[in-house]
Amino acid sequence: MDTVLAVLRLFGSLGLFLYGMRTMSEGLKRAAGERLQSVLTFMTGNRFAAVSTGFVLTVLLQSSSASTVMIVGFVNAGLLAMYQALGMVLGANIGTTMTGWLVAFFGFRIDISAAALPTIAVGAVLLFIRKLRNEELGEALIGFGLLFLGLMFLADSVPGVDDFPAILEFSQWLTGYGVLSTLAFVMVGGVLTIVLQSSSAAVTVTLTMAFAGWIDFPMAAAIILGENIGTTVTANLASIGGSDAARRAARGHFVFNVVGVLWMIPVFVPFLILVERITPGPPVGATLPMHLAVFHTSFNVLNVLIFLPFLRRFATLIERYVKAVHPSGRASSVLHFVQDYMRISPELYLFPIRQELGRMASSVVDMYRQTRVLLEDPSTADQRRVDEQQAREELSDQTHSEITGFLASCSTGHLSVATADAVVSLMRISHELERIADSCLNLTFLAERAKKHEMKLGKKGQRELLAYLDLVDGFLTFAARHVNDRLSDTDLSHADEMERVVNASRAQFKKRARKRLQKGSDVRTELLMVDVANHLEHIGDFCLNIVQANKTIRASGFGNIPSVAAVDENKVSSGMNPPEDEATA
Repeated sequence: MDTVLAVLRLFGSLGLFLYGMRTMSEGLKRAAGERLQSVLTFMTGNRFAAVSTGFVLTVLLQSSSASTVMIVGFVNAGLLAMYQALGMVLGANIGTTMTGWLVAFFGFRIDISAAALPTIAVGAVLLFIRKLRNEELGEALIGFGLLFLGLMFLADSVPGVDDFPAILEFSQWLTGYGVLSTLAFVMVGGVLTIVLQSSSAAVTVTLTMAFAGWIDFPMAAAIILGENIGTTVTANLASIGGSDAARRAARGHFVFNVVGVLWMIPVFVPFLILVERITPGPPVGATLPMHLAVFHTSFNVLNVLIFLPFLRRFATLIERYVKAVHPSGRASSVLHFVQDYMRISPELYLFPIRQELGRMASSVVDMYRQTRVLLEDPSTADQRRVDEQQAREELSDQTHSEITGFLASCSTGHLSVATADAVVSLMRISHELERIADSCLNLTFLAERAKKHEMKLGKKGQRELLAYLDLVDGFLTFAARHVNDRLSDTDLSHADEMERVVNASRAQFKKRARKRLQKGSDVRTELLMVDVANHLEHIGDFCLNIVQANKTIRASGFGNIPSVAAVDENKVSSGMNPPEDEATA
């Protein structure tokens, strides 16, 4: 019974430590808010920027597993090139060593109880007195205090080695086999990380056991090497079913860490001696966790320095030997990057969501261009082209459904005001793009009907229709281009003016249709053209809604990102002048 209680106390202390770390991380992420978007924009730079971004991301998330899995998600979404992702993985390996420093410095060298409760007290004041407007910082401080308490309880709950001499003798017996003993403890570290699903938790357990005297410096260092390999398992699992790029990024992470352990094994003993010489105090008792923190950081920094000059070549090597599964290079799912791990940080998942909206906008523009061809010459509206348009519309429906469903599920958590506003605006943009696709499909059906009944406009009516199509084309291209681009006040005024011109042009178009009817024009043809004008005017309204929603995102503080939507801009400036006689409408 005493043994069971001891085990429960041990795991309860570890649970309190991890919960404190999670709470601190959540508070820091929300306090950073939209600044995380700037971090992600920075990551598109050179290899050093990628390493720095991976380091910052891991420090904020307090989990290398979470950050590397998120990196896989960004690669899956097409936001990162392979060498950038691998650079971020290297930075994440350094960032994860911060947990060891935190535990070594605060856990065993100072009186935690003297700092934990005051920290929680200050955090509670900031959290519950809302007039101070520092709830996020208060949450981070409370998490920091809980982390302190977890460390204190963890150190106290680990039983002394005198209580279990048999286990101590067994661990000492394992150390007598040289390199084989080192490899055995490396395996122990890998298994420990896989079981706990957290490298931070595994490192904390290792440092606590070393402090209590259960394992010595070489044994603990070998376990930490194994934990470096075990932490790659989560990212590799997350890449299953993802794109080829995501699988390659995950495999690259695994190869990085395995190669690092392989080069360390032959120099393991000399490296430990070096660490002992540069770290104050002997590697026993309260100073042993500090020795392990120095070892962990030194190993990962050296591993980064070894790989960094060859990062692009290594990325090419990974791409060559990790065979493609998806012919197109992307997963079969429409929203291929949406996984549970993207809920790690709301501010970060908005980044790939907006990128996918850029793709959706590009697809809608292509759909409109095809619709325009069919309206210009209804004789081309055969069944094959109609089916193609229906497939595009169904794709937009599916993308819209997955985006809004994902955003809705993520918005159930605690979001900052800026993030909540951005989520609503992204849902609105997705909805408006889907409505544009619906209008394009309806216009396709009108073109099909015109072909079936052999309806033909006169030359003047045809010119008016083409002018109106050009006008809406320009507005749609403008709106799509700015889904992932910065909007200035001039852009907003330009959008308002374009929407006004589209509305005025519809009124003029309908007026001319009535005049043609009075002159004996075909009734069915003119009514069909009025329906066309109505749908085009609706598209103009939807475009203005997209621009206004995008304005809300900018007001929330989320910066622009590089757009992957290949939108043709040759008609962005077209259509600002209404058809002739517009002024008389």
